[in-house]
Parts: sequence; structure tokens; C-alpha cells
Amino acid sequence: MDLFDHAMQERLTHEAPLADRMRPQTLDEILGQDHIIGEGRLLRRAIQADRLFSSIILSGPPGTGKTTLARVISNLTKAHFESLSAVLAGVADLRRVIAEAIERRKLYQRRTILFIDEVHRWNKSQQDALLPHVETGLLTLIGATTQNPYFDVIKALVSRSRIFEIKALGEEDIRQILLRALADPERGYGKRQVVIEPDALAHLTRMAGGDARNALNALELAVETTLPADDGTILINLDVASESIQKRAVLYDKGDDAHYDTISAFIKSVRGSDPDGALYWLAKMLYAGEDPRFILRRLIVLAGEDIGMADPMGLVVANAAAQAYEYIGLPEGIFPITEATIYLATAPKSNSAFAYHAALGEIEENGAGPVPIHLMDASRDAKGFGHGQGYDYPHNHPGHWAPQQYLPKNLVGKVFYQPSDQGYEAQVQERVRMWREAQAKALADLQMGDEEA
Repeated sequence: MDLFDHAMQERLTHEAPLADRMRPQTLDEILGQDHIIGEGRLLRRAIQADRLFSSIILSGPPGTGKTTLARVISNLTKAHFESLSAVLAGVADLRRVIAEAIERRKLYQRRTILFIDEVHRWNKSQQDALLPHVETGLLTLIGATTQNPYFDVIKALVSRSRIFEIKALGEEDIRQILLRALADPERGYGKRQVVIEPDALAHLTRMAGGDARNALNALELAVETTLPADDGTILINLDVASESIQKRAVLYDKGDDAHYDTISAFIKSVRGSDPDGALYWLAKMLYAGEDPRFILRRLIVLAGEDIGMADPMGLVVANAAAQAYEYIGLPEGIFPITEATIYLATAPKSNSAFAYHAALGEIEENGAGPVPIHLMDASRDAKGFGHGQGYDYPHNHPGHWAPQQYLPKNLVGKVFYQPSDQGYEAQVQERVRMWREAQAKALADLQMGDEEA
């Protein structure tokens, strides 16, 4: 590195965002992760002893310290440390790292630790290219991901790595990080007269959503855009803090775990007849920018799957809410969505519609039986083949019902639908019971008659 490169590096370091300047440089500076790097923990012991031989994957939300922990490891290890971003780097970059690692091991017997940020962004073939060198120990991998590694990292790589969960930071952790930035004279604002009012600090802490980067970015914006008073004091009050971070950060991305976990919590709350839980998760999704159509589609599915015949109006309400939303959109469209959510959450529940899968399972296992002749279409082959012969028209009977059989002959008496005793379906249950008893009696009488004949 020549003088010009050194000067540029110094300038970039000085001009780096506050969140980057304030990255912890030691294990003791890292907050909120005592469960993996607290005193006596396995990972801490391995890092301090420079015995990190097994590959690790750090999984957790943004702004919680995954990259920071990797940088701390780079400061403490005697191994050569390489860093790649899966967003920018490809197989060609990996080949270079591998070639240099081989040369380094041959000439100096020096290990290579490779940190890959956002490792889940590499596709399967890119991750496969890394696998053999992790397996042989040429590279010790530190992978960082905001996704679930068991879904977004290939199984072979996961099986050769230890998975460590990096947790979202608590409000007290965020508060300490902000105070540290205000006090640090080298990397933070310790040399400037920044005064932050308690309610402003509390606001930044609450609204950061457990993301240290988000909190520090908001603090930097507040400090850098506030004019000093005559005595040089920069006052950060609640108004300034509110402008710096106007909306609470919510961990939610339409393709990540938080998305699926939140819609799961929403559906389970509705299924579990808890309107308060359902409304909370609904509010979180809409606040984070979820497409209301996605929510409405899931409500329509739930109306058929979990409410079903216990309240057939559930499906009508869910479908009507979807149609109403298409007419009016947001923000007013929240009302039909909310109404559908409350209606379905408080409706009686039945999953008897799974009877379809029981019938499907019979066909998959034993094949589809022939249509009984009395159920066949009489409009085409009644004369030649007798199709439709023996069919008893239900409307010719009291109650508009006749005790005839509708299943293939080998399945007569088979039961697929099991009505629940919930809501409207309790009435259905009683009718179905009477019909089945009458069918069974008619079948028994028919069989007795055949025997006597």
C-alpha cells in the first residue's frame, strides 16, 4: 500500500458512517450476545484461544452484530482472514481465495478463515464450489445470514458447520450503544457538545427495533442536521429524534423468515379463536408493508380449511372482504380486512373439509371405482346399456331425500365426512346421522330381500 492508498483509507475510515465507525473491536464491546460469546461460552473460548477450526454460520436479524463478530475474530486470529460479500462476489472471487489459501498453506502453513456476508445469496452451485475446501479444512468458513440457514444454505454446508443464533438486541443494549457513540471521542461524538434529552434517547431506543445500525444511523442524522447553539451545544430533543426516525423499524421482509413466521402467527391466532392476537399480527403485517391481497388469500383458505361447515358464512365474508378491498384499496380497505379477521377469529371452527383428503387417499391407495349404473348419465345410453336405471329421484320423496347408495359398490358404507358438533355443522351432523342410518337400513332390507329371493 503506497502513501496515496494509505491516505485514502484513512479518509474513508474518518468519513465512514457512524454505525461503521462504532463497530465493536473486542468481544467485550459486543452487546446482547452473551448466550454465545459470554464468559466461558464455547465460541468465546475458541476465539480467544485462536482455535476456531470448525466452520460456523451466524444467523440473525440485520444490525445485530454478525459482521462485527467476524471482524473481531479477524483482529484476534493469527490465521489469514479473507472477507467476501455474496452480494458482490462470485465463483471467480472464491477461486482466487482458494488458490491463495493453497499457496499460503504450502509456503507458510498458515490457515485461512473466509468470512462470507449474506451467504444465503449464493446459489446452490456457488455454495457447492465452497464445500470441498471447507470439508478438507483448507478454509474455515464464517458465514453470516439474515435467513434461516437450514433453508437457505445447502445441507452439506450446514452439516459441516456450527450454527450460532445472533439475537435481536434489547432496548437496553441499543441505549448503551447510543450512549457509547455519544461519549467516544475517537469514533463517535465525544469531542462535540451533544446533549440528548431523555425522552429523545428513549424514542431512538424504542424505534430502532433491536437494530443497532438503525439506531446509530438515526443518531447520526440527528446530530449532523442539528445546528449548534451559540455555545456550541447540539441539542437533540424529542422533535429532532422523531424526525430522525419517524417509523419504528419492523423486522419484516417478504422473502424471509419474519414474513413466514408472522403470517403463521396470524393464521394460528385466527384458528385459535383469539381476535386480539389476530389483530396484532395483522397490524404488524400491514404496518411493515405486506400486500393486503396476500393476507386476504390466506383468510379465504382459512375460512374453508379451519371454519368450514361450522359457519359457511365465513367463506362468504372472507371473499367479500377480498372483493371490497379491490374496490376501495387502502387506507379504507383495512376495515373489510379487519372485519373478516374478527369474524373468522370468533366463528365456530371445524376442519371437516379435510374429508376430501380421506376420499382422495382411498382413490390413491385402491384406485377409482366404477360409477354405479343407477348414477350414470341416462340421457345418452339409457336404452342400449341401461344407464341411469334404478335411480330414485330424491324430490319425489318426503323431505326430498331417498335412501339410496352413491358410492361404488365395493365402498358402500364407507365414511369420509365426519361432521363436527360446532356451530351450524351441529345441525348438519344430526341430518347426516339420520341419513346414514336410513341408508344402512335400506341396504340391509335390500340384502335380506335378495337372500329370500
